[in-house]
Amino acid sequence: MADIARTNVNSSSPGKFPSDLLIPLGAIVIVIMLIIPLNTVFLDALMSLNLIFSLLVLLIVLYTKKPTDFSLFPLVLLVVTVFGLALNVSSTRLILTQGAKFDGRMIRAFSSFVVGSSGTEGLVVGFVIFIVIIAVQVVVITKGATRVSEVAARFTLDGMPGKQMAIEAEVNSGAITEEESMLRRQELQLESDFYGAMDGASKFISGNVKVGIFITVINILGGFIIGVALHQEEPASAIGTYITFSIGDGLLSQFPALFVSTAMGIVVTRAATPGVLSEKVAKQFSQDAKVYWVCAAVVAGFALLPGFPWYVLIPMSGLIGAYAFLLGKKHQREAAGFKENLAKTASAKKTREETEEISPILPQDNLSLELGYALIPLVDKDKGAELLDRVQGVRRTSALELGLVIPKVRIIDNMLLEPSEYCFKIKGVDVGRSKLRMGFYLCINPGKVKEELPGEKTREPTFGLPAVWVSVDKRDQAERAGYTVVDPPSIIATHLTEIIKRHASEILGRQETQAILDTIKKDYPAVVEEIQKTVTLGDVQKVLQGLLRERVSIRNMVSILEAIADFAPISRDIRFLTEKARQALGSQLCHQFADENRVLHVLMLDQALEQKIIDSRVETGYGMVSAMKPELQSAWIKALSRAMAAVQEKGYFPVILCSEAARYPIKSSAERDLPDLVVLSLQELVQEITVESIGIIKLDN
Repeated sequence: MADIARTNVNSSSPGKFPSDLLIPLGAIVIVIMLIIPLNTVFLDALMSLNLIFSLLVLLIVLYTKKPTDFSLFPLVLLVVTVFGLALNVSSTRLILTQGAKFDGRMIRAFSSFVVGSSGTEGLVVGFVIFIVIIAVQVVVITKGATRVSEVAARFTLDGMPGKQMAIEAEVNSGAITEEESMLRRQELQLESDFYGAMDGASKFISGNVKVGIFITVINILGGFIIGVALHQEEPASAIGTYITFSIGDGLLSQFPALFVSTAMGIVVTRAATPGVLSEKVAKQFSQDAKVYWVCAAVVAGFALLPGFPWYVLIPMSGLIGAYAFLLGKKHQREAAGFKENLAKTASAKKTREETEEISPILPQDNLSLELGYALIPLVDKDKGAELLDRVQGVRRTSALELGLVIPKVRIIDNMLLEPSEYCFKIKGVDVGRSKLRMGFYLCINPGKVKEELPGEKTREPTFGLPAVWVSVDKRDQAERAGYTVVDPPSIIATHLTEIIKRHASEILGRQETQAILDTIKKDYPAVVEEIQKTVTLGDVQKVLQGLLRERVSIRNMVSILEAIADFAPISRDIRFLTEKARQALGSQLCHQFADENRVLHVLMLDQALEQKIIDSRVETGYGMVSAMKPELQSAWIKALSRAMAAVQEKGYFPVILCSEAARYPIKSSAERDLPDLVVLSLQELVQEITVESIGIIKLDN
């Protein structure tokens, strides 16, 4: 209680204004300004503050890297609009009550700057300028920005499901971590909320302009009536006074609004160009010198036409031509430097190849990725090297999911491949390849999309799903239609993830197994020492390979080693030890396939069928396998396929539950036809999991 009291005292200590009260008080003051009259000095200060704040808003928008970085912009629009209207009401009150004696310096300065001192002509010119500024803001800037914000909000909301599916696909492929996916989802939600708010906030500006016109008309008409009827002024004098003040007041209120509406237009139109705007403009306006040469020639041609100001156009043409010349020289230097670096790299590579002595043993890479020359930009550091980051993310995800640290993936170019082809190899053996289209997106049909997209039809390389290649400009259309849209780096990352899962047992060698034991020994020396006394390194490797072959994570290495140490004295059979290791990981296996209510939906086998599979076991040099007769094997696979299809239609993941003796024979008998089949034994079940049978597999008569 003392700590709480001390905290409360500190938070409200005298002399320190609470920052959380600043915004509420500001909002209350703005609303009160609509009612309470202000003196001219205070009005000048607030009008100056309004002008400065609007300029700051425009500058902040110009220097933000992406629109959602200024997520407070819709709120700022509301505050600026209400603040400007409050100032309009206050200035109108003072102009109408004081008339010619009104001494607001800001309004007088703006009116004298626009109207001048040329009498009726100045009034007419100033009024015309005011009408033109209002028309530009209403018809061009505000109306266009409002329309763009409406379209951006609709397209952003329509594209959210596709973008969310793309994030899920990248998470599943290992391209990004779960933490990164959460950040991307938050950014996606922020983007949706931002453009949704902008759609409504844009109406503040359009409403502000309309009210500004109405207030100006009221100032003129009301001022004329008050000046003639109450102040006994001449009609011409009253019109001149109140038109002058009204124009100054209108311009002073619309000038900040013009800043803010311009900022709004920039925000809603730069969604496709994230980054610092000045850098993007400098880069995109200096891509080709030919553009400026043509422009210089056209301007010079205009100068030769009769009546055109040649003394203006000729210098401009010269300046444009000089810039084109300098830009061309810059591009030539960049091209020469690139060729020089390329030649140095080739020369160094040739020298290294000539001087290096060829080893009598050429070791194969555990895992390598070979690329055709058209895919080299994916790993070019000057172009972002996005694929390198994706591959690193896949290795990190695989380590977390499988418990196996994947060795570094060697990425090399292979001139024997087609330009847009890539190939994965494990120890020199081709395990997967496909082709990509650079600059295009692969739109995968998850199975529920009926709208067909125009493009090159193909198959997704990892799972063989129907897909189509589309250009960049059709990406939003594909996402709104429900397609999962992925770019070339994500395709390779997804393919690599599946390659690792399928071939993890081949990647794990004795050296990798020894590295795992050395790491475990630092924290669990007794477990490793007992293992080393009981079984060989090769035995541990084979047990781990058996687990990885069925996609069982070996991250819980201590439980696996303890199970091996417990049962190795009974039998050194690898299959027996693998089954015991699986049983030690029973909780992990059950929770992996159970639903959120901890219910495990399983398929059971007819008792006679299970006994037939057990009786078909044959001992080989590689362990116990199933060797059923061909007709029995065919009938078994057909019955199993039908049962799995029926379970999947109900929305469950097919899992077979059987006895310990039948588990591996069932798995081995269906491994060739159904490699992803999950088979659990009764000994692998844990108490906190509820088992629910959803079918029994029987053979046809």
